[in-house]
Amino acid sequence: MTHRTRAHDAQTRPPTGAAHVDYSGAVYGSLLAASVVVGAGTLGSFPRLELMVLLLGTGVVFWAAHVFSRLFGARMVHGPVSRKEVRRLFADERPILKAAVPPAAAVAISPLFGLGVQGTAWLALTVALAGQVGWATLAAVRAGASRRLILVAGAVNLLLGFVIVVFKVALQH
Repeated sequence: MTHRTRAHDAQTRPPTGAAHVDYSGAVYGSLLAASVVVGAGTLGSFPRLELMVLLLGTGVVFWAAHVFSRLFGARMVHGPVSRKEVRRLFADERPILKAAVPPAAAVAISPLFGLGVQGTAWLALTVALAGQVGWATLAAVRAGASRRLILVAGAVNLLLGFVIVVFKVALQH
């Protein structure tokens, strides 16, 4: 769970007029979706609709948990939280929700490619991990990071994805 305060948010915001997008929720949500696919795929046969609901439902639960933890943390630090702040937090954490959509869509279209259970799981996992690496890399680029740091961001997220793939392969045997 993230524990950002208003003071921290104000310090990390770009100068007025600059666009600020926090991609951490999208990276986190993609990693979460990949983990859900691995967990579901190791259980054997599953209906596609069940995996789609599991992906989207898990995204909703983690989104709500992040919003609640930030609201609770802000209330503990700063006192009462305004409705405006609540709406802002709902929006700030929305990338966690959005990250579950591409892997769920991959599951939905997998019959068009003639994929069975394992093929569907691998497709959804690949889409989730591509999202994770892509969002992390985009975040580094948009933050104005050096090429080296952009490569590090991509490589670290690729490594995290590789660990998930290793779990999937190990659990299938």
